[in-house]
Amino acid sequence: MAYKIYIPIDSTALSLGANDVFEAISAEAQKRQINLNIVRNGSRGLFWLEPLVEVETEKGRVAFGPVSTNDVEKLFDNEFFLGREGELFLGLTDELSWLKNQERLTFARVGITDPLDIADYEKHSGFKGLKNAIKLEPQLIVKEVADSGLRGRGGAAFPTGIKWQTVLDTPSKTKYIVCNADEGDSGTFSDRMIMEDDPFVLIEGMIIAGMAVGAEYGYIYLRSEYPDAQHVLNKAIKIAKEKGYLGSNILGSGYNFDLEVTRAAGAYICGEETSLLESLEGKRGMVRYKPPLPAIEGLYGKPTVVNNVITLATVPIIMDKGALFYADFGMGRSKGTLPIQLAGNLKQTGLIEKAFGISLKELLYDFGGGSFTGKPIKAVQVGGPLGAFLPEAQFDTPLDYEKFSEINAVVGHGGIVAFDDATDMAKMARYSFEFCAIESCGKCTPCRIGSTRGMEVIDRIKEGVDQDKNEQLLRDLGETMVNGSLCAMGGMTPFPVISALNFFPKDFGLEKKETSA
Repeated sequence: MAYKIYIPIDSTALSLGANDVFEAISAEAQKRQINLNIVRNGSRGLFWLEPLVEVETEKGRVAFGPVSTNDVEKLFDNEFFLGREGELFLGLTDELSWLKNQERLTFARVGITDPLDIADYEKHSGFKGLKNAIKLEPQLIVKEVADSGLRGRGGAAFPTGIKWQTVLDTPSKTKYIVCNADEGDSGTFSDRMIMEDDPFVLIEGMIIAGMAVGAEYGYIYLRSEYPDAQHVLNKAIKIAKEKGYLGSNILGSGYNFDLEVTRAAGAYICGEETSLLESLEGKRGMVRYKPPLPAIEGLYGKPTVVNNVITLATVPIIMDKGALFYADFGMGRSKGTLPIQLAGNLKQTGLIEKAFGISLKELLYDFGGGSFTGKPIKAVQVGGPLGAFLPEAQFDTPLDYEKFSEINAVVGHGGIVAFDDATDMAKMARYSFEFCAIESCGKCTPCRIGSTRGMEVIDRIKEGVDQDKNEQLLRDLGETMVNGSLCAMGGMTPFPVISALNFFPKDFGLEKKETSA
């Protein structure tokens, strides 16, 4: 009899020693002549417990973690492979509060299946959405996505159905699907986890997108720092072709679709869709003027759907369960769920998937467990390096695109980075300008010059030089960048700066009452 064991192959788990644990468990099992069937699954997202080892039992999977190589011998002594309690025993995995209190739709399979076992994917509802889509006319596929309320999960939150409709309605013999997988925001890793831990769901979503708009070819523009994802995606594409899910006449439907992975240029600006398209065409990553929109004149001048990984990976469950099923989650115009990534100064970091509407306070304390240092959480930055810094007074704000807009903040890609009260927020604000100066494509003056001037103005304020005048100059500069920049790179850089100035003026040496929420 073979005992089934799961050891993650996600790169976060690998960085924490999962491969060493795998080798140690394999060697110890051989030494003791115990027959193990070890599955290399994705991560469940509980990063503070990685490497998380799971054992299949009659009651379900039970978890042990975090496991190190030094723990392996004792685990075997306690016969962990039978699911018996002992050191590092956490109980039934699905009953862990971190997982039990989530709504996993896009991430339904992540951490459960073998990422490259297509039969395992099919067993867990894989390709059901595609098979439903095959039965529909393109317009009906687009309508289903539109009715679901799905908005771009890459940060812009633009309605996916409208973008697809524009591409469908634009006449052209050639159209493209481009997946923006250049995940560069601080504190974000949901795209990487999908690509490494459930690659077939992204492939399925791209095929459906192609069917919906009349595109026969797709590109995954992959962040250059993701070699593991590249390896997994290329293998998954090969397997999907062999099984008839990619190529000509997919599943006998008459539809053709193929795709490939392209490594990104290693520049943050290439996460902006028009700069991405320039890079994909082999040019320097520079922002394009809009109009024309990429949906009308995109890759090589052809109508192009540009969606991020999570957006495309969410399409299969919409086509499987229906638009109304998905739209039933969330609040207001923020329909469905969002993979939220907890990072920074927190006890419990990792990925959760929740319906829109959960508050920052719940995320930081119920899931994050409070600060790692034990000090009060001073601020959180939501939406990457260009997102606003939110003070404790705003922690009751629900995660919702419109509610965040009301407080001049962005949900972005769902990354949340926490800072305790030892953090100098003026230093963080200055870094926002420094980051922009380094990563700007240089095409527009507000972004290229404004970021450098911004650092200088903050330095003068900190030095006590004409503070009132320089504070106003900093605010004026921010307004110019917001209204005059070609893209969100320069347009959003003032968000963290002005929010830090408003809520934490003492960190700038401005002795005045803190701004209330």
